[in-house]
Amino acid sequence: MVNGGQKRTRSERVAALELPPRKWERALANLRQRDVLFRIALCVLAAVAISLVIRSWRPPFAFRSGYVLTRDLTARVPFEIVDPAATAMARDRARWEVRYVYAIDSEPLVRLRGALRNKALEVMRAETYAELDPSVWSEFQPTSQQIAGGPSPQEAQERFRRFRDKLVGDQNLAEFEKAVAAALVPFEERGLLDRLPQQSWQGNQDEIIVYPVKHPNEQKTVKVSDVLIGKATAVHESLQRHLGSADVADPVFEWLRPRLPNTLTWDESETERARNVAAAEVKPVVVSYESGQKVAEAAAPLLAEQVHVLRQEHEAAMVQRTLGARLSRAAAVVLLILGLLAVCTPHVLTQERRLVVSMKRLSVLLALMVGTVGVSVLLAQWPSIEFGHLEIIPILLFGQTVAIAYRQDLAMLLTAVVAVIVVLGTGAGLLGFLFLVGVSATAVLQLGRIRSRTKLLYVGLWSSVTAAVLTVLVGVLENQPIQAPMLFSAGANVLWTIGAGFLMSGLLPFVESLFGVLTDISLLELGDVAHPLLQELIRRAPSTYNHSITVGSIAEAAAEAIGARGLLVRVGAYFHDIGKMLKPGYFIENQSRDENRHDSLLPAMSTLVIIAHIKDGADLARQHNLPEPIIDFIEQHHGTTLVEYFYGRANQQQREADPNAGEVDESTYRYPGPRPQTKESGVLMLADAVESASRSLVDPAPARIESLVREVADRKLDDGQFDESGLTLRELRAIENSMIKSLTAIYHGRVKYPEQKTA
Repeated sequence: MVNGGQKRTRSERVAALELPPRKWERALANLRQRDVLFRIALCVLAAVAISLVIRSWRPPFAFRSGYVLTRDLTARVPFEIVDPAATAMARDRARWEVRYVYAIDSEPLVRLRGALRNKALEVMRAETYAELDPSVWSEFQPTSQQIAGGPSPQEAQERFRRFRDKLVGDQNLAEFEKAVAAALVPFEERGLLDRLPQQSWQGNQDEIIVYPVKHPNEQKTVKVSDVLIGKATAVHESLQRHLGSADVADPVFEWLRPRLPNTLTWDESETERARNVAAAEVKPVVVSYESGQKVAEAAAPLLAEQVHVLRQEHEAAMVQRTLGARLSRAAAVVLLILGLLAVCTPHVLTQERRLVVSMKRLSVLLALMVGTVGVSVLLAQWPSIEFGHLEIIPILLFGQTVAIAYRQDLAMLLTAVVAVIVVLGTGAGLLGFLFLVGVSATAVLQLGRIRSRTKLLYVGLWSSVTAAVLTVLVGVLENQPIQAPMLFSAGANVLWTIGAGFLMSGLLPFVESLFGVLTDISLLELGDVAHPLLQELIRRAPSTYNHSITVGSIAEAAAEAIGARGLLVRVGAYFHDIGKMLKPGYFIENQSRDENRHDSLLPAMSTLVIIAHIKDGADLARQHNLPEPIIDFIEQHHGTTLVEYFYGRANQQQREADPNAGEVDESTYRYPGPRPQTKESGVLMLADAVESASRSLVDPAPARIESLVREVADRKLDDGQFDESGLTLRELRAIENSMIKSLTAIYHGRVKYPEQKTA
């Protein structure tokens, strides 16, 4: 007799044994999946973006004014620096040396010559000194003589005679006019000036530049002494030279001197332009430093000028870095960032898997990290230490945003990662990291429940206390003296931290919208019974509304028992059955005892009507702009459970029609799902089921209620409805116990009073 198969040897059996894949084999298998590769590529892109933002190819510059050095700083490389103070002085000196620019208007001098001719004619009309008008002749006399009483009558008469004799006759008068005009021509060409401008101390006081009016290009330089009216000796000399006789030149000069007009007008804009040109032509004053030369001394606060010198030295050192050094540092930073993200991955996969499942959520979070690092590094470059750590503002906002959108532990982890990157980009060091993480942790740990907007302000207030304390502690550890700069820095950090609380309060609605989350503030507003959908539910399906309210109270207590968000579950319970208001008469709680509309329908049709309230509810919720977490409750509170009543009726009708027929297709009588994706959705599913089932109890004794709750929970568990919710068996048992207590309280026994006897 032949055996069914050949007997294998031991080695063959050992070789045929297939062991489960090792961890690294499973990891490689996961890496081959396209969606995993997309997420890894997104993280690499974020790491590269952060590396570019912090300029990872170059070490950061970490010095700010007011910081006390613990050691002397010397130049690493030779460099040159422009001395701004010396350069400013040189340019000011160049501006001071610029000549003032004036425009000449010679017309007043021409009119003055005409007035002089008329006065001379008045003098010539008098034949004798006795006929002369004394007031006219006095204008031609020296002022000093008029004050002293003037010359004797004989002297005055002799002067008059000599002056008149020189001008009598048409020819003499014409020559007089020609001589006066020739004497005044130089002053018509270079102008006359009573005094320099008030800003004369800023410019050249020896020479000026003049040009004829409307001809600014015809400029020439003249001496100030030649144009000042107060120093009109040049006019006197010119008159003597052209008139030839002191008997005429002296009286004419005495008449002209008090009447000489100011023919020069200061051109301020042209002067300023010339000054700017002169200042621009001055080359910057450069100071050279040698390698090893001391740049800043220890034990003294850095001044702004010293910080400028240190920054120039840093830039010079960066220029001399080789391309290989830059690329290697940038690559090291990218790998470090990827390593930090990899450290966070196990926590995310176990605690916040939805962050990895959703590309949108992951993209938004990584973009938020890049933006936070960029703004933090930018604010950290504030030049003075007295302004504190401005970078704490975006880091606080990031940590609080993640805590509100996801979990506090994830917020702590990611905030620490961001703080490490910011410290890497700013050069703040370990103590700077301690400050950033300490203040952020204080804020994040207070964000358990946000039931009012003032909570965020109190978060900022208490965090500011931590900021002040850590500022002093970090300063002491850095050997900084407890003086005004440190105290100013602590005060500034208090202001920035409180300001972050105010900013977070204003940004809260945008955070909720961006991440699709609901804070307790929004839930309290949404759970108001005055909401239009709830009011319509009361009007159309009051029994369904009462059922929702009861489910909400049961589910909230159960969720709180496992540390889930009870308020979220309660508000979700209020809206979970709003789809029933479109066809309220088809649901048992809204039917009268004598009427059941399903009696006239086939089981399949009844099932469609019952299942439709899920889609109808979701559509109503979207029309009224309900948040996605509430819509998730509507879509998931039945999961993929079986509509058992109509499924049983369908099987019964099929067996009655054909005893040999098989079972009806079960998938036709199941809800479309999805199954509960969160613990809160799982709690609501069980609360909805046990509340509905408890209404069928004739005698709702505690034992019967407990048996009912255990049975419903086991049935849901066996059906796999909780597989995707994250609920553990321990949590499920805690939920069952809470619901037993809640239902027992609802159906508690009452004292039966004897019937009241009529009088």
